Amino acid sequence: MTVTDNRLSDDSVYNGIPARQLGETGWERPWSGTSGGQCVEMKRLPDGRIAVRQSTDPAGPALIYTPEEIGAFVNGVKNGLADHMTTAL
Repeated sequence: MTVTDNRLSDDSVYNGIPARQLGETGWERPWSGTSGGQCVEMKRLPDGRIAVRQSTDPAGPALIYTPEEIGAFVNGVKNGLADHMTTAL
């Protein structure tokens, strides 16, 4: 990943990129709680996009989203649109 003026200068960051290629610093656990250490970690990239990875697999794949996509997801969860995903089958 080449960074120029705090922006990515190429398309080398993509969905499913190995998270280790994004570096070890800057990852946050905004939803860490009683999950027993199994958390979603997020990192803001220099171009403003957000990388998401599983904390138990820090070298595994990272999904890349725009701030607008993350905002739509969070708003949907707040409005109950994902409640059905938390119930047992």
